[in-house]
Amino acid sequence: MASICFVGPYPPIMCGIATYTSYLTNGSPDGKWGVLSFDLTTYGAPLTDDAKGDHVWYGIPSRSDFSASHILKGLDQLNLPNTETVLWFQHETAIWDPPQKFIAMLKQLNMPKVVSFHTLHFQSDETPSGLRQCQYDLLRDLLPYVDAITVFTYGVYRAVISAFPEYYAKIYVTKHGIHSYPEISRMRRKEAREKLHDFLLYESDLDQSTKKFLHEHHTLLDPDAIIVGQTGFLCPSKFSESLYFARDNLQGLIPNKRIVAMRIGTAREESQKAYTNQLRAAFNDTDSFLLETWLPPDILPLAQRAFDINFYWPEECTQSGVVAHALGAGAIVAGRDLEGVGETLREAGQVADTDMNNLIMKIKHLVLDSNLLERSEEKALNYAKEFSWEKQALRHYELIEPIVHTALLWEKSRMPSAIDSIAALTARQANQDLPVHSQQLPKDTMSPTRKIKQRFNPKSLSEFSIGNTPNNFVIKPRKNLLSQRTHPRKRGHTRNDTP
Repeated sequence: MASICFVGPYPPIMCGIATYTSYLTNGSPDGKWGVLSFDLTTYGAPLTDDAKGDHVWYGIPSRSDFSASHILKGLDQLNLPNTETVLWFQHETAIWDPPQKFIAMLKQLNMPKVVSFHTLHFQSDETPSGLRQCQYDLLRDLLPYVDAITVFTYGVYRAVISAFPEYYAKIYVTKHGIHSYPEISRMRRKEAREKLHDFLLYESDLDQSTKKFLHEHHTLLDPDAIIVGQTGFLCPSKFSESLYFARDNLQGLIPNKRIVAMRIGTAREESQKAYTNQLRAAFNDTDSFLLETWLPPDILPLAQRAFDINFYWPEECTQSGVVAHALGAGAIVAGRDLEGVGETLREAGQVADTDMNNLIMKIKHLVLDSNLLERSEEKALNYAKEFSWEKQALRHYELIEPIVHTALLWEKSRMPSAIDSIAALTARQANQDLPVHSQQLPKDTMSPTRKIKQRFNPKSLSEFSIGNTPNNFVIKPRKNLLSQRTHPRKRGHTRNDTP
C-alpha cells in the first residue's frame, strides 16, 4: 500500500483544516501516513493545548513562505520514499498564498500530487460555471500539474468539469468526513441538556454572573423550552445574529411554547472580539443570549444533541465542520440551502431552504411533530455512518493506488514524468511553444487519463452517473455511453442540461 503525506495545517494549530487532517490521519493505516505542517511560531493562528503530533514535521516557514525544497526536506525528515508516497495538499483561501507561488511549487515537485479543495464555490455569478473568478484562474493553471483534485460536493464537481472538461478524469468527489458519537447519539435530549447544564455551571470558564443567570432561569432544565442553538467560533461570517431573528419569528408562530436562542462560542482571533461585543450587547435577555465559552471536543457534540434545532445560516457555505459534528451526534440541523452546506443538509435528510422565512416555517412543523424529529435524527445518523472518518480515510488510499502504480510504471519505463506529459498535452491544446516529450505512450504505461480519453470525451454533464457510484466516491461515465464520439466544450461554457 502506498503512503500519503498530508501537507497543510495540523494540530496544535487551531483551525478547521488542521482538525480535518487529524481526523483523516486517525483513520489512516499505521505507518502509511505523515504530515508536513507549518512552523507553529509563524503560522499566525492560535494553538490548542495539544502536544505536537507524531509523524509530523512542522518545518514549512509560513502560509506564504513555502517551496518545493521545504517539502522535500520534510519528506526526508519523515523518511517517506518519494516513489511510493503521494503528497496530499489541503487547500483553502487563506493558505498557500499567493496562488502562482503554490502552482510553481507543484510544478517543481516531481512526484504524485493530489489537492483537496475545501472552499470552492459552485453558485457564484462571477463565472458561467459557478466558480468564483479567482478559483477558475487557480484551477486553470493548477490542473495540468497535479494527478488529481478532490472536492466535497457534486455541485463543485459539476462546476469544475463544466469549466475544465478536458480534466474531468482528474476530479473526484470525497465527501467531508462525519464524526461518530454513539454514546451521545443514544442519549435522550433531556439527559444531554442536564449534562450540558452541569458543564456550563461547574466546569466552564463562564463568568459568575452568567452562571447565576443560567441557574436562576433553568433554561436547559425547562422541559417545555424549545432551544434553537448554535456553536462554533464567533466570527462575522457565521452571521450568528440570524439565530436570534429566527428565534423571534418562531416564537410568533408558536406563542404557547417558550423558544430560546442559545449561542455558545468564543472569539478565536482578536479581530473577532468587536463582533462578539456587538452580539452580547444586542442579545442579552432570558430567551436570547450568548454564552462566551469554548466547548471541549467531548462537550461540543453533547451541546448539539441538547439543542432541539442547530441553526446554521452563514454567509460562506462551502462546507462546515460544525455540521459534521452535529450529524454524528444525531442532532437536527436547519440551515441555509446554499453551496456545499445546502447539499450536505439535503443529502443527510435535514432541514434546508434558500429563504430564511421558509426555513423558519419548516422548523415550526418539525418541532411540533415528534415523528418528523425522530426521522430526521435517524437520517442524520445514517449519513454519519455512510461517510464516517474511517471510511473517508480509506477512500483516500483507494484513490492513490492507481496514481502511484502509474507513476512507478512511468519510472521503470524511463518515460517522462506525469507532470511533463500532462503539461505537454496542455501545451498542444493551447498551441503553446513547449517541448512535447512523447506523442504516444506505450500501451502498458499509458496513464488512466489517456486511456479514458481514447474511449470517451464528455459531451454534456448529464452523461455522468453520480448517483449509482459505489460509496459515492469515484465518478465515471456510464458504460453505455463510452463508445460515443463526442467533443469537449470550450472552457468556461456550461450547458442547460446540467444535472
